[in-house]
Amino acid sequence: MDGYIRTAQQPIGSGFGHGSTAAEVLTGVDLHGKTAIVTGGYSGLGLETVRALASAGAHVVVPARRVDHAHAVLHAAGLREPAVEVGALDLGDQLSVSDFATWFLHSGRGLDILVNNAAIMACPETRVGPGWEAQFATNHLGHYALANLLWPVLSADGGARVVALSSTGHKISGIHFDDLGFDAGYEKWRAYGQAKTANALFAVELDRLGADHGVRAFAVHPGGIMTELQRHLPREEMVAAGWMDEAGNVREGFKTPEQGAATSVWAATSRLLEGKGGVYCEDCDIAAPTDKDSPLARFVGVDAHAVDPAAAQRLWEVSAVMTGVNAFAR
Repeated sequence: MDGYIRTAQQPIGSGFGHGSTAAEVLTGVDLHGKTAIVTGGYSGLGLETVRALASAGAHVVVPARRVDHAHAVLHAAGLREPAVEVGALDLGDQLSVSDFATWFLHSGRGLDILVNNAAIMACPETRVGPGWEAQFATNHLGHYALANLLWPVLSADGGARVVALSSTGHKISGIHFDDLGFDAGYEKWRAYGQAKTANALFAVELDRLGADHGVRAFAVHPGGIMTELQRHLPREEMVAAGWMDEAGNVREGFKTPEQGAATSVWAATSRLLEGKGGVYCEDCDIAAPTDKDSPLARFVGVDAHAVDPAAAQRLWEVSAVMTGVNAFAR
């Protein structure tokens, strides 16, 4: 780690963009012999991520809180064993995370790609585990523990990649280190923003810790996509936000799930990212820092607080204490 060099948070000219699909990104990519885990891989852009990786030859494991439902959705999409399999996992339950990791480790397989895709957004105040705020616990702490528990197989062969799905929600809030659980007053969007910043910072610190072992990590903004992620939002709130009109027509600029999965797949497989990591990506490229003077500042680029290495290290240390899990503990 002493020789770790941070990758520049600047676009590298991938040749893809906002409208690229996961299938297009994987053209000519052969993933036969590779194993991937995609959390939340049975709905929305997660399902399309699984479809794309499996189509390129990868064996994909889909952790699911509702195993039977996941099986049904994947089978209906033509994604069946042996190419795709389902394992039981509730990211909001640390014991469940441990059980899933133990099951996978005991299977004797390696792990080449981990896509931390599952999330909840703007839900009513909910407490899980020892009283943790649910968005932080599910979106961040569950994935933090999962990656650490799977570290033996991620690091075994070198070359593994971890992709953490963040979003422009990170622009809403940094990390409230003095009140991670919003015990002083819950606000669903600030809690979501904190969780998405946490996802980005997780990638920053995991990349720093894992680079010497050949493991690189990336944060990804998939774009605006209408999926089950919006299940807690009434239509009038989405209309007021400008996401759709009164008739429910989604505004121009939103992506399809196939387009939304593209940046995750690109970060997980692109040769252009070899030797790179710890950066926030959007539209199938490394994102530029937010231009605060731009009218698009709320929607484009990455804010400094989401890629701050000091905050990333502090969050990792706090997460290790909260979960009792840290693959890098001395």
